[in-house]
Amino acid sequence: MALTMLNELLIEDPSPPVLLYQVNKTAKLDTLNYQSCFMQAVFAHFPEILFIHRTYNPRGKVLYTFLVDGPRVQLEGPLARAVYFAIPAKEDAEGLAQMFQVFKTFNPAWERVCTILVDPCFLPLPSLAMEFPAAEVLPSAFHICKFLQGKFYQLSLEQPVEQVLLTSLQNTMCSATAGNLRKLYTLLSNCIPPDQLPKLHSYWLLNDRIWLAHRWRSRAESSRYFQGLEVTTRVLSQFFGTTSSVEQGVISLLRYMQQNSGDKASFGLGLTPQSSHVPSDISPQSPKVEHLVEACIQHSLNTICTGPAAQLCLGELAVVQKSVHLIGSGSEKVSIQILEDTHRVQPQPPPSCSCHFNQAFHLPCRHILAMLSARHQVLQPDMLSPQWTTGCAASLDDILGSKWSETLDKHLAVTLLTEEVGQLLQHCSQEEFERRYRTLRELADSWIGPYEQVQL
Repeated sequence: MALTMLNELLIEDPSPPVLLYQVNKTAKLDTLNYQSCFMQAVFAHFPEILFIHRTYNPRGKVLYTFLVDGPRVQLEGPLARAVYFAIPAKEDAEGLAQMFQVFKTFNPAWERVCTILVDPCFLPLPSLAMEFPAAEVLPSAFHICKFLQGKFYQLSLEQPVEQVLLTSLQNTMCSATAGNLRKLYTLLSNCIPPDQLPKLHSYWLLNDRIWLAHRWRSRAESSRYFQGLEVTTRVLSQFFGTTSSVEQGVISLLRYMQQNSGDKASFGLGLTPQSSHVPSDISPQSPKVEHLVEACIQHSLNTICTGPAAQLCLGELAVVQKSVHLIGSGSEKVSIQILEDTHRVQPQPPPSCSCHFNQAFHLPCRHILAMLSARHQVLQPDMLSPQWTTGCAASLDDILGSKWSETLDKHLAVTLLTEEVGQLLQHCSQEEFERRYRTLRELADSWIGPYEQVQL
């Protein structure tokens, strides 16, 4: 039945793609090779650097997604840079060789491939070297970043240590200079237990050849690059990695590609600012549909907001993705709880929240974004203040020419520090509270003198 639907999907396509597949004795999909005409044209135009990502299916099959990469590629969208999908019979030398040979047959530009970026845990490297003898195979910065992130969470480190490592990793990936990489390497050596450190393969950070393939990007370009790949891998996992039916996963993915290929320049998510829900073929009850919803929210933030506003809101969304609970809703108000904080959200446009972030910046906070995610909606232009909207915000010259107040700057720094210290004191044990209080008491006395009582 699923294979019949696969064939029908090809008939519906106005530009018939390349599709080769084999089934086993039980009529289950065994191998697949797929490439649309547009995907083929994109690869022919940008063949120099290939990025290969693997998505695992619960049934044991693996989807290989080939994407173009490099300075010349300016395509935007979750799967805009995807140029080939393949499922090998097995992940052994023979199965991979057959997959790469089919790819080469339909893509004469393969001879111009200079670099192939892969997951550093990809073991069958000899197969790649044999099929692409002129290409250099390197671990990708994105996969190294995801690998280290996963290890940080697995080690169950103390929260402050984990946060320092994650922040340092993010900053290093967005500015992969030799100095920053060396600092991160030293930080890992100091913070990770010695018996666990070898599992992190921190020597990757000192391999300059890996980072030369990524270092040409500016900080902003690196941030967009990692965000784009994050959305791409989540979309792939949503369609292929969460369903036990390989055939149904492939059909959903290819249908998604067809329905969202109208804008050939960007291969967008299929959402314009006027479209407030996820694609119609995704039901709210689908497994892990929130991943795709969050990907849509990211896309709407990048489309509607200015760069700084998008960066602030994406930081809030990252908290939502890690831990969010919708604890109550009504026609007028929605109560959102994230970690230890509870705030009140007013959903009517423009939405507002009682939290400090929304009150200070007038931007969608983690609580508003959690509400959108729970309702399977995306950001709309009327949810944003005009000063943060793309095309309406003040120019860089206006911002740089604005008056700076040293007193206000100090006040803001003191306010933020006071709030942070207050949060730490409220959420610690009695013993830890007394120790921290004594430290603050000694610090205050040292500033003003032991003869004047300072109110803390």
